[in-house]
Amino acid sequence: MKAAVLGATGYAGVILLRILAHHPEISAVLPVSSSAAGTPLAELDPGLPAELLRKTTSVAGRCIGYDEAAADSPEVVFAALPPLSSAAHCDPFYEQAVVIDLSADFRIPDARVFERAYGASLPRPERAAAAVYGLSELATEEIRTSNVIANPGCYPTASLLPLVPPAAARLIRKTVVINAMSGISGAGRKAETNLLFVERAENAGAYKPGRTHRHWAEIDYQLAHLGAKLPTLFTPHLVPLKQGLAVTTVATLQPGVEESQIRACLAERFESAPFVRLTGPRIPETRHVRGSNRCDIGWRVEGEHLYLFSVIDNLWKGAAGQAVQNMNIRFGLPETTGLPDAGEL
Repeated sequence: MKAAVLGATGYAGVILLRILAHHPEISAVLPVSSSAAGTPLAELDPGLPAELLRKTTSVAGRCIGYDEAAADSPEVVFAALPPLSSAAHCDPFYEQAVVIDLSADFRIPDARVFERAYGASLPRPERAAAAVYGLSELATEEIRTSNVIANPGCYPTASLLPLVPPAAARLIRKTVVINAMSGISGAGRKAETNLLFVERAENAGAYKPGRTHRHWAEIDYQLAHLGAKLPTLFTPHLVPLKQGLAVTTVATLQPGVEESQIRACLAERFESAPFVRLTGPRIPETRHVRGSNRCDIGWRVEGEHLYLFSVIDNLWKGAAGQAVQNMNIRFGLPETTGLPDAGEL
């Protein structure tokens, strides 16, 4: 199978290249970047595995432009591009390939909600209407037949996975408070003063709290779409990590709900999910999942309150890893193909 990676020089794009280099079902890789077209991959990222060079021989081991990639007819396209531009860049591929989009362009198909979140019109609304929200464990069957898959954001992935099962089972009520901490790579590979080492080292803080962050709109919309509508407050934090994301969610339980019901609800939902590990009362940490496609979920009950703890690697399960997991599902492969489930030391 031939795969194209649009935006191959960004963080998610580079991780995608590294995964696809060793993926047993991918025979050829097309690295696509308009700004770096013609540049050898070894020059762009000397850390890429040698196996990738074998899979890019058709393009002489270099980045190529969009037209050249479209002419090469890939079966699957990963669009690791910024929001508001990704959908348009995929135009040459919709009719010939499965498109897995890592931007926000297809995550919220409601034009009014999207515009409030992103301050712009919904790109390609007809494509968004047909897209499947690719939260792998919660939309497996829909992904199997979709040709446009909207890869979730990293914050929504780590927030929704533990929250949807008890919310959909009507075990919780009232406003849900979600506090999340992200490594700096979650902001993407760009030059901004706020992302400089001297600005972020020994420094942590909240930003865009409550209902102001773009990912709150995604969480709120998809929570309702997944049958678990509840009011939410979401506060993200930047912390001095390269990668990793931790979420603590606090919800009010329905009267009489006990910890055993929460445990059973999560166990039933994720019993056959290879990339979800339930830790029970042990609080998971980002180092446990770094470099893996896993989401670890813990929980505790304190009186009428439920605490949900979840961690992911924002570049893997929060972006590139989940995109490949979705490709595996879509093409009938085992979900784990080519993906690590063990964290790095």
